[in-house]
Amino acid sequence: MFRKILYADSGADNAQDMLKLLLELPAIKSAELSILRVVSPKTKEEESEALSKAEAKVTELIARLGIETNQANIVVEEGEPKTTVLKVAKEQDTDLIIMGSRGLGKLQSILSNSVSQYVFQLTERSMLLIKDDIYVKRIKRVMVGVDKSPASQYALDMTLSLFQGYSDAEIYLTRINPDLKPGLEVSPEDIANNPILSAAAAKVKSRGIPYRCILAGGRPAQQICNIAEDNNIDFIVLGSPERRPSIAKNLPDLDRLLGSSLSDYVRVKAECPVLLARQEE
Repeated sequence: MFRKILYADSGADNAQDMLKLLLELPAIKSAELSILRVVSPKTKEEESEALSKAEAKVTELIARLGIETNQANIVVEEGEPKTTVLKVAKEQDTDLIIMGSRGLGKLQSILSNSVSQYVFQLTERSMLLIKDDIYVKRIKRVMVGVDKSPASQYALDMTLSLFQGYSDAEIYLTRINPDLKPGLEVSPEDIANNPILSAAAAKVKSRGIPYRCILAGGRPAQQICNIAEDNNIDFIVLGSPERRPSIAKNLPDLDRLLGSSLSDYVRVKAECPVLLARQEE
């Protein structure tokens, strides 16, 4: 599931710290890692120097990560960062894009020319976002939002693939049912009899990974963030389906870039890294 990973480096410490932790996972160790640095020199005369400095920065990062230079592809390109990340991800047929985020919401992201928001809305690939203002911790508690959608099932499969062979992880299978009243007490029997949770639990159990099940009511996006905070979650995985008709995928528009989905809310509000799993058609 993880053949090729693209890390778009902006120099943000949090994102670099997260990448270092991820490199402890067997699934990430076995993948081909490319580290991209984009430069935007003001003049043609500055281009050569800018490219050289960027390559040196990536080499320094590789040393900080504790990996050999030949274990990561160094990619340095000149251009607009947001479009260059998309271009390189497509050229390399990347399975996962990892990058930092300022955690800006909707219109603020557009007005401030947010790179991560642009890439998130226009890519068809899975994406891990690490906000600049969160505390990155060793991954132990992993929340997966589960429902009956194919996107949710893919997110669960991606989580199991990611953490297979990593002994520290415990999976928190979280089902938010909008038909239940927020704050309503849920019994262990309710959780055991929930068909969505029971199916997800059986899949996790078959992999030998520790897990817990959480069932709650209310608005899914807000509840996911609240439960994540209450349980001190280190890492969230959500299915994030491509919502745009194929005919319009190459036509960016304001409504799409503004975003209004569960994924948009959680990536902004959650106090831990968020992996948005997308399965290409």
